[in-house]
Amino acid sequence: MTAAPRVDSLLARALSGDRSALARVISIVENDAEGAAAILDHCFRKTGRAFRIGITGPPGAGKSTLVTRLAQEYRKRERTVAVAAVDPTSPFTGGALLGDRVRMAELAGDDGVFIRSMATRGGLGGLAVHTAQVCDVFDAAGFSRVLIETVGVGQSELEVAETADTTAVVLVPESGDTVQAMKAGLMEIGDVFVINKADRDGADRAAFAIRSALELRTRVSDWTPPVLLTVASRGDGVGELVERLDEHFEFMRTHGGLERRRRQRLEQRLHDLVGDRLWTEFRRRVPAARWNESVDDLAAHRLTPHQAAQRLSQDAG
Repeated sequence: MTAAPRVDSLLARALSGDRSALARVISIVENDAEGAAAILDHCFRKTGRAFRIGITGPPGAGKSTLVTRLAQEYRKRERTVAVAAVDPTSPFTGGALLGDRVRMAELAGDDGVFIRSMATRGGLGGLAVHTAQVCDVFDAAGFSRVLIETVGVGQSELEVAETADTTAVVLVPESGDTVQAMKAGLMEIGDVFVINKADRDGADRAAFAIRSALELRTRVSDWTPPVLLTVASRGDGVGELVERLDEHFEFMRTHGGLERRRRQRLEQRLHDLVGDRLWTEFRRRVPAARWNESVDDLAAHRLTPHQAAQRLSQDAG
């Protein structure tokens, strides 16, 4: 697919380092505006070079501060960094609250860092639908590290695991958070675990609890997730965290796990895109009156959900 001349020119500027053009390109992708598919097609061919790192965990764990420190540490190591900060959707504007960008003000003015706040748009979980596509744009633009921060609620932890090459789960010393994290399934998706705000009481106990739980986790590879202590507000432990993240990436790359994880990510993306297209076509073929009639029949218990679905499928031909 060929982009329109205006979009084509905008994309060329974005991929050559024009930050204003990059912001506009991402807006087109987020909003599924005209030219979005052509942009993504072009960017996709240039992907595969960036290391995508998911940062997830419960609210209040200090993820934004930690992401800021990670970006600064990577800059010290001469890596370029893009941040996709997934914010709760504003109930008034429908847009991101931009809280992450306010907290990441220390990164302002660094040409090697680009921050984008993304609204969840009320979707299930905290990860915006288009985050993976925006990460493709970052990848094509030449950023070597892409940090994906989620709001850490509901389904977002599972979504970020599908979007990232490596997932870091950020917790705090309080035992309640640790137990809740185990219930939420975070133990299954974490490649690296971080006890942030480790200057509080209970940090060592929390780390011990996580390590004990990891021993019970079903092993899917020879990688043993490390459990690190950080105090992001002071930068303590961030250098070691960067080392462990890069170590996991190299482990995945050399043992074939990176290729498998990225293939699974692409398969899920294809599943979602095909599903969206089929659903759109299905609704186009079923008259609104027929749809509403089926919902009425369900509400009145004249049909079961399976019977209603079968009837609508037959109507769609």
